[in-house]
Amino acid sequence: MQDMLLQVTRWLSPYLAEIAMTLVATILVVYGDVANKQIKALLSPYHFVLRTLVFVLICAFGYGAFILFVTPFIKDLLVMIPSLYRGVVIISSFLLLGYLAEQRRYI
Repeated sequence: MQDMLLQVTRWLSPYLAEIAMTLVATILVVYGDVANKQIKALLSPYHFVLRTLVFVLICAFGYGAFILFVTPFIKDLLVMIPSLYRGVVIISSFLLLGYLAEQRRYI
């Protein structure tokens, strides 16, 4: 059993940066609408042009910056998980995000 768990970790290890980015992007997809609603509520009293400009800036640069800055942190967290469990944790993380997306009726 341990050999199988270590093999899964060996298969995934070269892709930890991509896996971390995918996890962060998936979290943004599942919960980005919550952030957008908060931004909309904050900007609602302002003129249409300003609201549009801020929304575009936040979507283009804010979410992009979030992905760029949080991805290395997530990768470091994945590296700190013992090799025996790392593959299982990665797969479980994606399954959990799928479940959360289902709960929010995205699937």
